Amino acid sequence: MFKLLVNYLMPSKIVWHIISEYKDTLLGQLLSDFDDAYSFNESAHFEGKFITKSPLSQVYKATIDGRCYYLKKYNISRKKIQRYLGQSKIKTEWQNLLWFEQLGIPAARVIAYGQETKGWVTHRGLLITEELINTRDLANIADDYSHLIKNKKWLSAVSHQVANAARTLHQHRFAHNDFKWRNIMVDINADYPQIYLIDCPSGMKWYAPFLEFRIIKDLACLDKRAKYELSNTQRLAFYKDYAQCHKLRSNDKKRIRKILQFFHNRE
Repeated sequence: MFKLLVNYLMPSKIVWHIISEYKDTLLGQLLSDFDDAYSFNESAHFEGKFITKSPLSQVYKATIDGRCYYLKKYNISRKKIQRYLGQSKIKTEWQNLLWFEQLGIPAARVIAYGQETKGWVTHRGLLITEELINTRDLANIADDYSHLIKNKKWLSAVSHQVANAARTLHQHRFAHNDFKWRNIMVDINADYPQIYLIDCPSGMKWYAPFLEFRIIKDLACLDKRAKYELSNTQRLAFYKDYAQCHKLRSNDKKRIRKILQFFHNRE
């Protein structure tokens, strides 16, 4: 009886959207229904494999009509307290990726997204992105393609693009909040490498006095791996590119000190 009352007071609602250019494709036909898309890994129509999981989500790679896609499934009910803490992470992530596109920042291309809510509470969510062909995350490149990191021309192009992306986000009062090398994909086969941002479910806009702290955290996350892979000169060149300055000002020096101290005794 109680369950029936809850279902009556908190009816289920599904929002599901497929990017228009994909609606008439095989992918669009197979994923036209949210429930079918959410249970794709149990369907014979898909050739896919499990990639990774977290307490809130599982990621699968699916091959559909010769193309590869990543499907990120959220089951918010597994972390019950988070069901009541505002907007769901899956919704934040697809909104952020779509917003990056509006800003002209290359990111994983969103193909479809949606969620199921019961009343005001998020229950399930799904985000589908297109595979970024011939890319690796920057941390993986440092581990397995170290010759690229040592290539000054390649590294300079990547550093410049990351600096531009970080500056653009921060100018819009937005902090990524997990701006690590593993969340930056790079084309490893291109003479002129292109970066792409991925996995941003915690990014959001901030205002003073909190914005500066979040900016420092973003830059510290980037420098956390950079200090092991790049020279001090290269790291300083990145910051100058980000700050668009040829000579460090007093506020730049103060910020750099905070960046260097951010993860002190926390690694």
